[in-house]
Amino acid sequence: MSSLAILQTAALLLAGTLVPCISAQAIDAPPTRVLVVTGGHGFERDPFVQLFKKTPGIVFTMVEHPQAQAHFKAEAAKDYDVVVLYDMWQKIDDTAKADFTHLIASGKGLVALHHCLGGYQDWPEYEKIIGGLYYLQARDVSGTQKPASTYLEGIDLKVNVVDREHPVTAGVSAEFTIHDESYGKFNVLPDSHPLLSTDAPTSDKVIGWWRTYGKARVVYLQGGHGPEAYSNPEYRKLLTNAIRWTAGHK
Repeated sequence: MSSLAILQTAALLLAGTLVPCISAQAIDAPPTRVLVVTGGHGFERDPFVQLFKKTPGIVFTMVEHPQAQAHFKAEAAKDYDVVVLYDMWQKIDDTAKADFTHLIASGKGLVALHHCLGGYQDWPEYEKIIGGLYYLQARDVSGTQKPASTYLEGIDLKVNVVDREHPVTAGVSAEFTIHDESYGKFNVLPDSHPLLSTDAPTSDKVIGWWRTYGKARVVYLQGGHGPEAYSNPEYRKLLTNAIRWTAGHK
């Protein structure tokens, strides 16, 4: 790590805004700075925080709605490299929409996790950014009636890696089982490239994908409901790889 990077990281730590986690493999490179966004959906906070403390090669700041949207502004965005969404927030005004759209289109990495698929139901561009949408209620989509999406907690989900050549799945077992929550009847845009799938009857088939939005790399991982999912080693690998890839690493 360069002297400048060390000084910058130290200043942030003294300010109490970052929690460091630097891998031995990445000790000569500055850590990837991650903004983790929560709010609008309950979760077990301590195990979730530990997930990021144990993610190698990153420092992170966790922000919660309604304050989180202030971090989408260009000046605030200089403090991080990747946004991780673990929210399911609905309220967003035109200014915040413009800030977030510009943030991602200009190249800021985005990792979308689990229930954020149900966020911003009344903002169509959000679906285009993350590549899909969980329908909180039945709706008309271009003249077709779509039912509300479904979920089932506490199941053992068999996951298959669809694209074994992609950097996000590097080192991940071709098949693994995770104790998690399944989603069904949600939408995946046709230009989202599948990474993970499952044959579980309560789930839609594609449960992880990558895409681009403007200059940004975007990854969505459907898993991540609770502590058993957070501690799954394959899920940890996927999250680490997704952060690195969306940050611009190979």
